[in-house]
Amino acid sequence: MKAAMLTTIDNPFDPFTQFDEWRAYDEQKGYNTCSYLARVCTPIRSLGPEVYKEQINQAIDEVLANDFLKIYKKVLSKE
Repeated sequence: MKAAMLTTIDNPFDPFTQFDEWRAYDEQKGYNTCSYLARVCTPIRSLGPEVYKEQINQAIDEVLANDFLKIYKKVLSKE
């Protein structure tokens, strides 16, 4: 399973390769996407990398299902 991240449709930065720029843009716009996703899910790394990825993926899907403003999107790693 590829790693997934949550971003907004207007953020021009890649959260996988340009995380610092991505997060600065995200916070400047007031989205605070990392904090929002953390409130939806607190994944447990000790369960292993595949379970961790799945927990993040499910949390992102939950955010997208409740995104009435349609500002979020899921991006997958290229690896």
